[in-house]
Amino acid sequence: MSKLLPTLVLVAASLLLGDARQINPAAAGTCADKCPPPPIQFIPGQRITFEVVNLTSSLVQMQRVLGTDPIPLNPGQAVSFARGGSTDPNLSVLLWDATGLPLRVNIGKPNARTLRIEVRPGGRPPGDRTVYLKDDGRVAVF
Repeated sequence: MSKLLPTLVLVAASLLLGDARQINPAAAGTCADKCPPPPIQFIPGQRITFEVVNLTSSLVQMQRVLGTDPIPLNPGQAVSFARGGSTDPNLSVLLWDATGLPLRVNIGKPNARTLRIEVRPGGRPPGDRTVYLKDDGRVAVF
């Protein structure tokens, strides 16, 4: 019996520990359902139409070029303008709520030459303030 005792203890311990641990099977796959959207990018030097839509309930100010006067956007209002090409390779659009509330900006590319900027309420203070079209054609929101 003394020779069987270590074996019995080892088998009993294995059974107890085996039941206590949960083995999670590994799952392999692609991000087909959970992939982040590809970054929005345009061909550098391409002329682009910018659509800015105020989807807040308050007045939003927009400034296309630093040093110019802001353009007021009333709630629900949309404006479009074209920029780019060899004379304007990059662009910053500055946005702020007239009452000081934080804003959230959603960007989209409805077609190959259009950047849609949707201004919505929310976000953490100070919120999204700038949409920047970089020299390499990528779009960034700060």
